[in-house]
Amino acid sequence: MLPLLAPTRNDLGRDVAGHVPDADGLRGIYVLDDAHAAIWERAVPYLTVRDNDAHTIYAYGLGRALLDLTPDADPDVVLPAILLHDTGWSQVPEPEILEAIAPGGGRPDLVVRHEKEGARIARAILTDVGWDAARAERVIAIVDGHDTRRAAISLDDALMKDADKLWRLTPHGVDTVMGWFGLTRDEAHRLIASRVHDHLLSDAGRALALALAAVVSIDTSPQRIALG
Repeated sequence: MLPLLAPTRNDLGRDVAGHVPDADGLRGIYVLDDAHAAIWERAVPYLTVRDNDAHTIYAYGLGRALLDLTPDADPDVVLPAILLHDTGWSQVPEPEILEAIAPGGGRPDLVVRHEKEGARIARAILTDVGWDAARAERVIAIVDGHDTRRAAISLDDALMKDADKLWRLTPHGVDTVMGWFGLTRDEAHRLIASRVHDHLLSDAGRALALALAAVVSIDTSPQRIALG
């Protein structure tokens, strides 16, 4: 479900939109630049399974936040890697995808397959858009092994892996995991927490995870639920 983009009421009763500042110079407002949009447009056809399209664009925004907090990383490696990391799931039969990551089970062979296929697709897309060759090789190396590799091969890899995991703690991520496995919101959050916090690789990622987890926790508290 798309977020609410326009108001359904105005309790104040008068227009204040003219007092809202322009986006330029404000922190935390992230959009794709033209170069990244070109990669996204080519990646989207490979991301239309298992909510990977929405997952990927949210992860991109989280990646931008991580980069703002980690200035030594390379945006032109981290962000293309985020946009391309799950394209390989398009090459796995859709009924089998959730079996690859299901609690109490798993198909590591399919996880490896999506990484290898994703690296192949990433190479083709980065070549098509004329990405810097040295950076493209670093992106491809990150995509190839981003789930099965526990340790990061670089700071750029660490931020990509953290952005990927952090999505699960967003409202969209929790909603998606609930639907995948038929879990309550509390159950989904506990599953996500077990797979995220202790597996993050950057200080920035760990801080963002706690902030997102706080929102999920309060969403299921009796006090919040009582408010309707």
